[in-house]
Amino acid sequence: MAETALQSDMAIGLGLLFGALGVAGAVVMYVAAAQQLLAGWGFALAIVFGSLAIAAIHVFS
Repeated sequence: MAETALQSDMAIGLGLLFGALGVAGAVVMYVAAAQQLLAGWGFALAIVFGSLAIAAIHVFS
């Protein structure tokens, strides 16, 4: 008996959305490296959205 796992469209969609927002946060961190406060907010956004992407994939799969 073979077991298969299907990933839902919600997991893929939310994973891609939060992944893209995490990348945007990393870009903000890279571009605003001279301004530490803005770079810190970019880092925070990258970490939060990266975590949400992983959580969404696990919750909806």
